[in-house]
Amino acid sequence: MKALVQWWAAARGEWRIVAMAAVVWVLDQASKAWVVQALPFETQRPVVRGFLSLVHWGNTGSAWSLFHGNNGALALVALAAVGALWYWRRHFEAHRMAGQVALGMLFGGTLGNLVDRLLPSRRHVVDFLYFHVVKRSGAEAGFPAFNVADMAICTGVGLLLLLASTHDGTEEAKPAARPS
Repeated sequence: MKALVQWWAAARGEWRIVAMAAVVWVLDQASKAWVVQALPFETQRPVVRGFLSLVHWGNTGSAWSLFHGNNGALALVALAAVGALWYWRRHFEAHRMAGQVALGMLFGGTLGNLVDRLLPSRRHVVDFLYFHVVKRSGAEAGFPAFNVADMAICTGVGLLLLLASTHDGTEEAKPAARPS
């Protein structure tokens, strides 16, 4: 019976990871589909003039367009990362609900950007949120455009780092039951 309870607890945690990944993936793909329909490629529409624009930009690189033009290689890296992360998920706080949420965000975000890379109609990651400021000189200084998948990946990594820094690696002792 104890083994069944342990299996159920582990399976429930894995379902949380899968559910969070699915939510992130759906939100990411829906937002990108809307952008692709609403904005012509390589256009920009101000939301808050001088601060936030909706854009429809393609990125064949990784974060901050590093490794630009290596879409295929980055797709293989993403596949390997998803496989490795799933295989070693138990080492990344997967027994805690916050760890399950973080892992789900990582999986959903990585798979969302991977789908973009593999879709024949795109062959690039769709980025659409662009924060920027206009300097006194009139020049624009901006943060690289990003999407829901990017936000989920960064938030998931940040949460895992926070969990790792606050956990000493030992299982928390449960208080002993008092006899009545």
